[in-house]
Amino acid sequence: MPSRPVLPPGRLGMQLYSLRDQVSTVGFARVFEELSRHGYDEIEFAGYTQGEAGDITLPQLRRLVRDNGLKAVGSHVGYYSDDPDAYTFATQLEKVLDDAAELGLKHVGTASGPFRYGDTVDAWKRAAEEFNTYGAAARERGMKFYQHNHAEEFSFASDRPDVRLYDVLLEETDPDLVYLEMDIYWAFCGQFRFGVRPDGTPAPFDPIDYVARQPHRYPLFHVKDGERDESTRDGYIMSDVGDGDIDYRSFIGGVERMRGRHSHHWIAEHDNPGDSFRFARRSAEHLLSLREQRDC
Repeated sequence: MPSRPVLPPGRLGMQLYSLRDQVSTVGFARVFEELSRHGYDEIEFAGYTQGEAGDITLPQLRRLVRDNGLKAVGSHVGYYSDDPDAYTFATQLEKVLDDAAELGLKHVGTASGPFRYGDTVDAWKRAAEEFNTYGAAARERGMKFYQHNHAEEFSFASDRPDVRLYDVLLEETDPDLVYLEMDIYWAFCGQFRFGVRPDGTPAPFDPIDYVARQPHRYPLFHVKDGERDESTRDGYIMSDVGDGDIDYRSFIGGVERMRGRHSHHWIAEHDNPGDSFRFARRSAEHLLSLREQRDC
């Protein structure tokens, strides 16, 4: 009997930030056609404009997603800004949620870290309170608010070097209001950079253990790869998915085998791909080729 795919059917997505060069030149329609052709099921927005390709309305954008057989599952929006007219959760919460609702999104979140008030425990508690507010407002509209990590979330509080800031975020946010999108690459970079406390005490962690403790809080994942290089700050050099050293067969398979009925979305991303369409094609080929390891 052939082994089953690791990736659940209908759950392969693309973060459109990876294709921002194409979105801004050839437009959403051409990008969606390309993604659909390579087997993608879902997309996550990183803005709703398309630059040189011309103006587009949210209803038009929603139709383009649907007409290409795709689903829009999330969107990245800024956390805060000193400009009161900026498009962020802190400054235009209702507008952000209105737009997400018009696009039919079930998730809307931010890739900004909770550093608005600093890197102390109390600063992160204060940011967590705001995240709870955004989460409550999103839930009233039938959506989930989420936060996407980078490596720095796994650093230690400046006033409590024995406390990992990511743990403060998890502890101080309501698990029914604030969800997480784990960027797996950045989590592994955080593991490399912050596996030892400032005083030299070992503080190792495995990113998948965070998911195992609260799998319902991680509806979205960024599947981003990297080649291991301990001479660099982050311990990895970003690569196309499949070209790096992160074992996605084990990671995705491990998450999907966790107990309980949880729906996870696996969203490919590269911050600066050399050829964005090539990245999309090769990432899909790799992820769709992964099969569960069969016991002999």
